[in-house]
Amino acid sequence: MTQWDGELDQARLHVVSGKGGTGKTTVAAALALALATGGKRVLLVEVEGRQGIAQLFDTAPLPYSEEWIAAAPGGGELRALAIDAEPALLEYLSMFYNLGFAGRTLRKMGAIEFATTLAPGLRDVLFTGKIKECVGRTDEHGRYYYDAVVVDAPPTGRVVKFLDVTRAMADLAKVGPIREHSDGVIRLVHSSATVVHLVTLLEELPVRETLEAVAELDAADLRPGGVVFNRVRPCRLPAGSVEGAAAGELDSEAVRSGLSAAGLDVDEPTLRALAHETAEHAIRTRAEDDAREQLAGTDLPIVSLPDLTAGIDVAELYELAEILTENGIGSTR
Repeated sequence: MTQWDGELDQARLHVVSGKGGTGKTTVAAALALALATGGKRVLLVEVEGRQGIAQLFDTAPLPYSEEWIAAAPGGGELRALAIDAEPALLEYLSMFYNLGFAGRTLRKMGAIEFATTLAPGLRDVLFTGKIKECVGRTDEHGRYYYDAVVVDAPPTGRVVKFLDVTRAMADLAKVGPIREHSDGVIRLVHSSATVVHLVTLLEELPVRETLEAVAELDAADLRPGGVVFNRVRPCRLPAGSVEGAAAGELDSEAVRSGLSAAGLDVDEPTLRALAHETAEHAIRTRAEDDAREQLAGTDLPIVSLPDLTAGIDVAELYELAEILTENGIGSTR
């Protein structure tokens, strides 16, 4: 299994995707905290309009502005941005055409909603354009304003289309400032400055979708980053007992004796129920091992995050970020 060796930290745009329900928003937030560790400034971006970042950090819904949201260990700073189509379009047009009053008129007329409905891909063009602006922004000394930008991106089934939407819609603007800006987005997402991390559970469908996403990223000349096994549960059985238990070959009397030695006396129905649960646990463990082997074949860096049974709040985000840091994420930037 390839380990995260810090090379991916040299990227400046970290896109986090995964099948729905795998916890990609949580992983994106933990990754952003890890990358900000040690005095760095990181921006965490949301593009799906769910206000998932605000919910994770237990704050009010994010406006269309880059808001301070958390301090990272070692003096780092995490800011967050929820990109919304309407202000993004007004900002985009103002940037290139200085619309001013005309932009406000467009909003009142509902022209923005009309435009994004007429050309659905335009919404993603606006989002990736704003992300590119954040990645490339510099301060008065010419240094990048953000050390890294982390994007809680659409699910794996849509992430390639989202990142490459500017190329797909290039005919909308063949010349001029918008075309130049679009070309800049294309160069960024197809450069070594951008990596796409994939979040998965050790289950059949998420693993299959992750493998398909790796193939799609490679085909689109987009750079896969690391794979995060999320919500990993420990195996409670000795390694040599898993196969037998999965096959239902559990020595009930040995289990009874072990329980008795621990001061627990159980009746026959309870013993059968324990044997059944043990077999299910072994079957799940074997399936998870198979999933690990499949994903190890991608030769991508892999990191595991534990299943936090109490749920996720801000304290748990810092715990996950610390695990990522211990695995080398953010430590070499």
